[in-house]
Amino acid sequence: MNFQEITQVAIALLTTLGLKVVGAIILFFIGLKLIEFCTRFLKRIFRSQQIEPTLITYLLNIISVTLRIVLIVAILGFFGIETTSFAALLAAVGIAIGAAWGGLLANFAAGAFLIIFQPFKVGDFITAGGVTGTVTEIGLFTTAVNTLDNVMTIVANNKIFSDNIQNYSSNPYRRVDLLAQLAHGVDHNQAIALLKAKISQIPHILDNPGPDVEILTFNLAGPVLAVRPYCHNDHYWQVYFDTNKAILETFTEAGYSVPEQRYTVNAATNGAHSFIPTTSEIG
Repeated sequence: MNFQEITQVAIALLTTLGLKVVGAIILFFIGLKLIEFCTRFLKRIFRSQQIEPTLITYLLNIISVTLRIVLIVAILGFFGIETTSFAALLAAVGIAIGAAWGGLLANFAAGAFLIIFQPFKVGDFITAGGVTGTVTEIGLFTTAVNTLDNVMTIVANNKIFSDNIQNYSSNPYRRVDLLAQLAHGVDHNQAIALLKAKISQIPHILDNPGPDVEILTFNLAGPVLAVRPYCHNDHYWQVYFDTNKAILETFTEAGYSVPEQRYTVNAATNGAHSFIPTTSEIG
């Protein structure tokens, strides 16, 4: 075979290979367009079924990645590469990555369960994974929570799913728990009535259930009242602060003195002194 024949064969091979490369590139871009069209179509279908937006994003990401892998395998088959061996290699790589990234996959699985079971959703106020705040995003591997002091905190999904979750936004209202100390000698029935009347004037307090004001316990200074108004979660802290102010204003207007503890010193027969605590009168 002379040089001219070798050149002709080389040109023919390069032409065939070049056409295949161009065809593969065209096929790749056409495939990407079809995948985008498919995901947009599925997105419209999911939205029409009123599926949770976070779950829609989650499913579309999985479908998109799967279709891209299928596209790459199809292009390799177009070049005559044995895809069975490639699939086996891909599976082996997946197993190796799974073993190395066990924690990452655990977060991925936990994220799937969080989206499916929905113990909370974006916008809910929760305590989970040792963090308290408002959920801003539920991702594939992590959840973003904006804390009360306006700090964005990223928590691993597996840490959230494996621990207790408190969702303060699930119920229509929550209770504010506060204490009010009375001195001995104060008419507790009068104090309770005055407090209830004052608290009922606080904005965002619920009438049903109404605020609870009852004697909770006793100490050396006198009775301790449990003051428990109810409100929507969005108004919790404002009601908390307003109720504290209401307690102070109510007792001040009623003329109640600040409770205090006093001690009586009695002389013992052996010359020593003993200290016996007694409760004080008002003042």
